Amino acid sequence: MNIDWAALGSVFGVSLLATVGLVGLFTLGIVGLAKQETVGTAAQGAGDSVRAGGSVALARAGAYACFALCAAAVAYGIYMIVA
Repeated sequence: MNIDWAALGSVFGVSLLATVGLVGLFTLGIVGLAKQETVGTAAQGAGDSVRAGGSVALARAGAYACFALCAAAVAYGIYMIVA
């Protein structure tokens, strides 16, 4: 049996980087949703509703963008396996 160690190492490295990247994106999405809640409650206490509306919308949009990128990466992986 002959094992191509260079190819195995390459696959390991790419899968490790993809996993860390995907987990990082998902984490940023969760942090974005958590920031949305803290910005909203802090602004309500301070009475600055106009500024909070923009911050909350930006946090929500960023979180949704991170989740969309995660979903796209998973869909691409499934496409690569099936095709």
